[in-house]
Amino acid sequence: MKNEFYYLSADQKTRIHAIEWIPQGDIRAVLQICHGMCEFIGRYEEFAHFLCEQGYLVTGNDHLGHGASITDEEDRGYFAEPDGNACVLADIHTLRTLTQEKYPHVPYFLLGHSMGSFLARQYICRHGAGLSGAIIMGTGSQPGMILNLGIFLCRLSALFHGSRYRSHFINNLAFGGYNKKFEPARTPSDWLTKDEAIIDSYISNPSCTFIFTVNAYQSMFRSIRSAQDGSQIARIPKDLPILVVSGTDDPVGNFGRGVRQVYDAYRSAGIQDVSISLYDGDRHEILNETDREQVYQDLLAWMEGRQKI
Repeated sequence: MKNEFYYLSADQKTRIHAIEWIPQGDIRAVLQICHGMCEFIGRYEEFAHFLCEQGYLVTGNDHLGHGASITDEEDRGYFAEPDGNACVLADIHTLRTLTQEKYPHVPYFLLGHSMGSFLARQYICRHGAGLSGAIIMGTGSQPGMILNLGIFLCRLSALFHGSRYRSHFINNLAFGGYNKKFEPARTPSDWLTKDEAIIDSYISNPSCTFIFTVNAYQSMFRSIRSAQDGSQIARIPKDLPILVVSGTDDPVGNFGRGVRQVYDAYRSAGIQDVSISLYDGDRHEILNETDREQVYQDLLAWMEGRQKI
């Protein structure tokens, strides 16, 4: 059963749209999904249906400025001020709190993809206690100097044009090189997956083709910087199981190299159960890749081995 609902954002004005996919019979575990940039939680429905068949309840919200979590079209790609990153994290935590109140005695997992992976990495530094495991998907690592430059450019653009300004220059800096490996490419989004039907659906959907505001870009750069901060990583519970997973052809993870840096950082922090899985030839959206059935099975198997409350 699919249940859609709303709750008030931490920005105190936006109604956050959320979905829960509820299995028939007993609920064996919960998975909360943090979706990526320029998409929405409904894109995870196929994966959610698979897990529902295994007795998992799957839930997730549209982040601020995404999907149905907007008050008008000007809000698409906009978070909040003065700290949009904090609001998005708080909205993730609100959904977890609401869900655990309804299902208090089952294992609870968190999955974050792409931008959602950086949010999830921040989240487990602050609220990792009580989770049965975290899946960090489609993530990467960025030099601090690059992130600081991005934050500075966003502040500068906001100063002259306002926080809702959509900078093609900053957008190109963030994404301009992602399709390079796949040229000559059929579309500008070929870096997402080899599944052409998924690509065509993505590029035809206005909820996926907008440009981030400088406000949201600044928040995302801050999120990545915080997620990589060693002092923050040290706050993750040492007994929290973490799976870092990506495709070897994912430019966000620098084709596996950035993903391994994340894995190594968690290992160095003394986290006891850290795993890494890289799918050969898969691009950014491994849940939408041509081998996604295998990915589904592998993620399920990992969670099945960590069923703790």
